[in-house]
Amino acid sequence: MSLFHGLHFNNLRGDVFGGLTAAIVALPLALAFGVASGAGPVAGLYGAIFVGFVAALFGGTPAQVSGPTGPMTVIAAGILAQYAHDPAMAFTVFVMAGALMVLFGVLRLGQYIRLVPYPVISGFMSGIGCIIVIIQLGPLIGHTGQGGNPLVALERLPGQLMAVSFAALALGLITLLIVYLTPPRINRIVPAPLVALFACTLTGALVLTGSPTIGEIPTGLPTPQLPRFELGALPGMLNSALTLAALGAIDSLLTSLVADNITRTRHESNRELVGQGVGNMVAGLMGGLPGAGATMRTVVNVRAGGRTPLSGMFHALVLLAIVLGLGGLAEYIPHAVLAGILLKVGTDIIDWSYFRRLRQAPRGEALLMFTVLALTVLVDLITAVAVGVVMASLQFVQKMSVLQQRSIVGVRVGRDAEAAGFGPEEQRLIEESEGKIVVFRMSGPMSFGAAQSMSRSLSITENFQVMVLDLSQVPYVDGSAAMAIEEIVDHVHRCGADVFLVGLQPAVGRLLNRQGLLRKLGSRHRYRYLLSALRRARQQVGQPVPEGG
Repeated sequence: MSLFHGLHFNNLRGDVFGGLTAAIVALPLALAFGVASGAGPVAGLYGAIFVGFVAALFGGTPAQVSGPTGPMTVIAAGILAQYAHDPAMAFTVFVMAGALMVLFGVLRLGQYIRLVPYPVISGFMSGIGCIIVIIQLGPLIGHTGQGGNPLVALERLPGQLMAVSFAALALGLITLLIVYLTPPRINRIVPAPLVALFACTLTGALVLTGSPTIGEIPTGLPTPQLPRFELGALPGMLNSALTLAALGAIDSLLTSLVADNITRTRHESNRELVGQGVGNMVAGLMGGLPGAGATMRTVVNVRAGGRTPLSGMFHALVLLAIVLGLGGLAEYIPHAVLAGILLKVGTDIIDWSYFRRLRQAPRGEALLMFTVLALTVLVDLITAVAVGVVMASLQFVQKMSVLQQRSIVGVRVGRDAEAAGFGPEEQRLIEESEGKIVVFRMSGPMSFGAAQSMSRSLSITENFQVMVLDLSQVPYVDGSAAMAIEEIVDHVHRCGADVFLVGLQPAVGRLLNRQGLLRKLGSRHRYRYLLSALRRARQQVGQPVPEGG
């Protein structure tokens, strides 16, 4: 396996143009995310540079462009606010999050992260979009220092509305008009956020003066900073890092799927997690914001010709050149302009397509999505995703248990056996037993969700002498289903009847053996074929099998 996935120089021209185009798109977003996080615009630029370069070099999605994103910025803003007394600890959390992402990749968790149900992803993405919109309302009307807490931002909003900066509001509204109304054909040539950034900054400097600006930003290369830990704060730091790492992993792999779709390639999810993790570790050490795969920048890169990691690396180098050469000009950018750009980002993150399909969506899935959305805004992301995954799992288990219960077929008379597809001799043996033999056939995996239903279905049968459990079509049972089978066997024995097991597949047999059930029954009560079990049952209930039958 090569160290650098997909790296070659056969598409150099396309990669250079793709990287340049992606950098033009990334510039206003990096500045806006930096300001929104509370770490300053240069932190957004450093994040775009270091995450963008390193994740492209070591990642598993060749055409992906990485950097600060809206979802990552929301969490980063909360972490920076939490450790406002010592920002070095916040950047240490970013490094820890990167290390956790590397661990996710090493443990090959990428395949599991992609299994998060769509309503959960839709809910937390829409929730993050709502958070971005809420916390940018203050800067849009001339107020700064919002932090990352949407509830605090909403609490402050009534007072802020009493002191509106009309210059800031005008600049913000002009920005919104540009980013929303720029025709697609122009947007493809010059990205609307970049047009808004330059046009509205110039307007703010010459016409609508007095709007708060982002102020002077440092130029030149950053100085690496050592991680800073406090033993008492370590649990909280780990929790924040886990939140950031989980979001970064999901955000990146979703963008990887988009890149796969438009390039007709297949990414390596675990390698992508390692690349993103290393990139975030470097960014944290250099004072940059954490980042992830960025969908819009990736799509722009691919459409402009980018196909290999060189495009993402070149995008980072272009941003570095801007920081080194033009960083001093950024101090004139109004906060309201960046707020307008971020409001567009926030509304784009909201999953409007799911809202449009709500009438057709299953009620349980809609409830799940709204629950995750509300928890994302009102509590935190990890709680939202955890609750969402648990709810989705319970919904799935409930549906599966219904299907599994329907798969249990009980047969006691010949006509039932015929309807269940039993063979002629099997039907005859059951019919001639006069109800003393009852057969239960199960099919498909049996999980804990079906255990109680299965136990109730099988235990209500009375007045028989032999119960035959046909498990030949059951490839898997979990521990709870195995315990339910054991409880059924014990119940039948207490009633003075006997139990035969038929067609145990290897995995099922191993589990029942570890549980001790097979030793309890003995080899005489296990059969490979249903017909053999029925013949033995006939003999046991006092109905001898006729010769030749």
